[in-house]
Amino acid sequence: MPPPAELGGSQISSLLEALPGIASVLRSPVADALVKAIRGAAGLSEFTVDDAEELIRYAVRRGLIGPEEGDRVLADIQGALKRKPPKSAARPKPAPKKKPAPKKKSRR
Repeated sequence: MPPPAELGGSQISSLLEALPGIASVLRSPVADALVKAIRGAAGLSEFTVDDAEELIRYAVRRGLIGPEEGDRVLADIQGALKRKPPKSAARPKPAPKKKPAPKKKSRR
């Protein structure tokens, strides 16, 4: 039996272009959690405990942090998110902008 064929970089790119949506299926949950965390930090979207858990599990698996530190950070995050007011109450709606009064023509 011949060994399985390996895909080269250009073949993978062609496959990703040919099958729309496959990239999201193949994408790492860690990559998704990173993107969501970055968007959450910028205030563009919500940051969830699930995203934090994924990133902490990754960091512990890779030896970037210890399990005890991961547990402490996760407990801190869970506590902070429970205390956080709902998004609608967190940001008051800005007052509508008033149109400037039209300028009067001077009489000279």
